[in-house]
Amino acid sequence: MSDERSAEPTASEPEPGAKQAAEAERSRASTDPWATPAPRGEPASWAARVRPRPPAAVHAATLWASLATGVLSALLLGEGLGVNLLIVALATSIAAYFAARQAGRRLRPWTWVWAAGGLALLVVPALRDAGWSTFLAVAAALAAGSLALHGSRTWPGILLGSLGLLNSLVLGVGWAWRGVRDRMSHSRARWGTAMRTFAAAAVLLIVFGALFAGADAAFADLLAALTPDVSVADGPWRLLLFLFGIVGALAAAHTAAAPMRWDLLAVRPGKARARWEWALPLIVLNLLFSMFIAVQLAVLLGGYDQVLEKTGLTYAEYARQGFWQLLGATLLTLLVIALALRWAPRTGPRDRTLIRGVLGTLCLLTLVVVAAALRRMDLYVDAYGLTRLRISVAAMELWLGLVIVLIMAAGAFGAQWLPRAVAASAAAAVLAFGLMSPDAMVAERNVQRYESTGKIDVSYFHELSADAAPALDRLPEPLRSCALKGIAEDLAGEDNPWYATSWGQSRAREILAERKIIRPYPCPGDRSYERDRDAYDGEATKTDGEIGPGS
Repeated sequence: MSDERSAEPTASEPEPGAKQAAEAERSRASTDPWATPAPRGEPASWAARVRPRPPAAVHAATLWASLATGVLSALLLGEGLGVNLLIVALATSIAAYFAARQAGRRLRPWTWVWAAGGLALLVVPALRDAGWSTFLAVAAALAAGSLALHGSRTWPGILLGSLGLLNSLVLGVGWAWRGVRDRMSHSRARWGTAMRTFAAAAVLLIVFGALFAGADAAFADLLAALTPDVSVADGPWRLLLFLFGIVGALAAAHTAAAPMRWDLLAVRPGKARARWEWALPLIVLNLLFSMFIAVQLAVLLGGYDQVLEKTGLTYAEYARQGFWQLLGATLLTLLVIALALRWAPRTGPRDRTLIRGVLGTLCLLTLVVVAAALRRMDLYVDAYGLTRLRISVAAMELWLGLVIVLIMAAGAFGAQWLPRAVAASAAAAVLAFGLMSPDAMVAERNVQRYESTGKIDVSYFHELSADAAPALDRLPEPLRSCALKGIAEDLAGEDNPWYATSWGQSRAREILAERKIIRPYPCPGDRSYERDRDAYDGEATKTDGEIGPGS
C-alpha cells in the first residue's frame, strides 16, 4: 500500500544545509498532511520525518476482523501449524484492508506482490513438515506482510519496513480501545443487539448440533473432525493465543492506517573519491578473479587427480574447503560493490562508463565464482551425501548469484527498482526452497547415492521430518525400517486435527500404515547396534557411520 500524498525523496539525494533543510521541511509540511512541522529555523529530526500521522478512527469492520483473528488463533493454533496459519493470516489481512481503506490508502501493484507473496509463503507450513523450512517461510511471510502495509521502496524503507509492525503492537491496542469506547458511547443499543444476536446464534448451534450428533454417528464424526478440541485445561494457553491473535491483527491494521514513513530517511551519499583511488583497487581485484578462474579452467581440463596429487588433499577436502572460501568471496564482493557505488564519482559520462565497466566486469567474474562454488558443493555431496546444511548454503549461493544479476541489470537500466527486487527475490527464494521440500531432496539424493554406491548414513535420517518418508520408503529392508524409525516415533505421539496437520505428515502416515516397520531393528546410532548387529536379515557393514549391503 502506498499514499500519493506523502513526498518520498530517494536515498541518493544530498542533504541540504540547515537553512535549506528547514525551508524544504516547511514546504513539505504545507502539502503533506502526514508531516510533523519542525521548529522554524531547524530541520526536522529523522524521528519527526518518519513518524506517522494519527490514524483515522478505527473502522467497525476492522474491529470485527481483529476479533475474528483472535478467536481463530485461540481455536486453531493450539495443536500445531498447518493450514490454520493461513486462515488466521487471511482474517488479519481483512482487518488491515478495511483500516487502509478507511485511511484513504490505495492498493498498488507492489502491494499485491507483497501481500500475495506473504500468503503464498504460508502455504509452506500447510504442505511441509520440516520445522526449519517452515520457520524461514513464516519469517519471510511476516516481512512481506509488513512491506505490503508500508509500501516502502528505498533501501532504508525495505530494511526497516520489514520490521515495522513492532511499533504498532502497543499503539494498535490503544487505537482500537478508543474506537470501541467512542462507538459504545454513541450506540449502546446497537452493540447490545449485536451481542444478543451472537449469543442466540451460539446457543442454537450448540443445542441443535448436540442433538444432530446424537441422532447420527456419521454427522457426529464429521462435526468432531471440523470442530476444534478445546478443553478447560487448555484455557490459559487458548487465552494467550487469543490475545496474540487480536493484538497482531490490530498491529497490522494500525500499520495499514498509519505506517511509519521509513522512505523519508535520507542516507547521506559518500564523499566522492578520485577516479584512480577507487578504480585501481577494483581493477586489481578483477585481475585476481581472472587468475582464479583461469586456474579453475585448467583444473577442469586437466582433471582433479593431478591437482589432488600436488596439493595433498583428498577429493572431499578439496571440494569442502573450496566451497566455503568461495561463498565468503561472494559475500565480500557484494560488500565491495556497495562501497564502490557509495564512493565512486558520477558527475560525468566518463565516470559513469568507468563504473559500469569495472563493476560490470567484477559482477561477471563473481558469477563464475558462484558457479565454481556450486560445483565444489556438488563434488562434496557426491563424496559424502547431501545434508540440510549443504543444501541450505547451496541455495544461499544461488540466491547471491541472482542478486548479482539484479545489480548488473540495475547498472544497465537504473536502480530505482533494485531494493524491492532484491527483497522480492529473497521471499521468492524462501518460497521455492520450502515448496521443493529440502528434507525430501536430502533423502532422495542419499537414496540415489546408496543405489549407486551401496553407502548410506542411516542415523542421519532420524533428524529428518516426515517429508522424507516417500524417498526413504524405497530403501530395502532392514535399511527402510531403520531410516523410517525416527519419523515413526515422531508421528506416533501426534494426533493433530486436519487444520494443524501438513500434507507431508499425512503422506508419511499413509506410508507407515501401508507398510509397517517390520520390527525394531538395532540401527546405526543405537547403543545396541554393535551388540545386536546379527539381528539384521542379511549382512551389514558399518564403516565411518555408513552401512551398506555386503562386506
